[in-house]
Amino acid sequence: MSDTPAKTNHADIAAKLRDVVAHLLGPPGDILELRRLTAGATKATWAFKAQIGDANLPLILQLSNGSSRSGDNAALPLVAGAEDAALMMAAAQAGVPAPQVRAVLTKDHGLGLGYIMDYVPGETIARRILREPHFAPLRKSFAPQCGEILARIHRMDPASLGFLAELSAQRQIEIYRNIYDCYDHPVPALEVAFRWAEDHLPLATRATVVHGDFRMGNLICGEETIRAVLDWELACLGDPMQDLGWLCVKTWRFGGPGAVGGIGERADLFAAYERASGVAVDPVHVRFWEGWGCIKWAIICLTKGQSQRTVEAFAIGRRMEEPIYDFLEFMNCK
Repeated sequence: MSDTPAKTNHADIAAKLRDVVAHLLGPPGDILELRRLTAGATKATWAFKAQIGDANLPLILQLSNGSSRSGDNAALPLVAGAEDAALMMAAAQAGVPAPQVRAVLTKDHGLGLGYIMDYVPGETIARRILREPHFAPLRKSFAPQCGEILARIHRMDPASLGFLAELSAQRQIEIYRNIYDCYDHPVPALEVAFRWAEDHLPLATRATVVHGDFRMGNLICGEETIRAVLDWELACLGDPMQDLGWLCVKTWRFGGPGAVGGIGERADLFAAYERASGVAVDPVHVRFWEGWGCIKWAIICLTKGQSQRTVEAFAIGRRMEEPIYDFLEFMNCK
């Protein structure tokens, strides 16, 4: 049976969700203000309010569109469903700001694999966080907050997260190279990029839980603090420095001048990470992951543009040249 949720209309989702809420969270389970927030390639997200006893709780329903962890060398390992929920619960226990998971769904619930979690108020749209005046306090401390949160993520105990794939830098290069080759779309600049990555592999690294997509857009931000870390589907066991490098990739600056999410500076990120983790940060080591992040995002853009037939996917696909340009510019920087 497929893990992909059945294609149901709004009324079907509401009816099934009412039964799930009443059964797992408490009666009567009435569903109010149900609206779809996103319909991405890996997840569909709905916001709603649920009547549970006398309380009217704002909640989020997140449904998985399946996992590509198939053993195929050209498939990117993804975390989905109950495993995704387990990651967020483990993150919360480690002191990472994360929504509280209220219920984990199974196939028997009729909605597909996924979970229900608390709604966390705040902002995820980068251009607002970078520019609107009321986020000025957050902008002053954004890079240090990121460093502290990443240190907590990298301290998470992997013992209870045995589903996480081990992805070294070399293994990531192999996977993304295979994905790139599958499309038979030769790009000379990417050939140069892959050669650079092979030639600059980090030597000795430690392995920790890695978020894999820690960046602006996957953080719910309040006016002063980062309130929640979202989107754990790319989590793995690997080199923790990749999270720091990915956060500094130019794409995730959204036009802002700071290297860290368009807001902060690398030195502040590294210093906060070192204070919180007790582990020294080698900027050259992080630099590899920042360069590799440009390459990885270019391949992701390629896959979206070539394999997903939506306007959003085509819009992302046509931007493949941007991270390639960023990488070439990155190589020329001292």
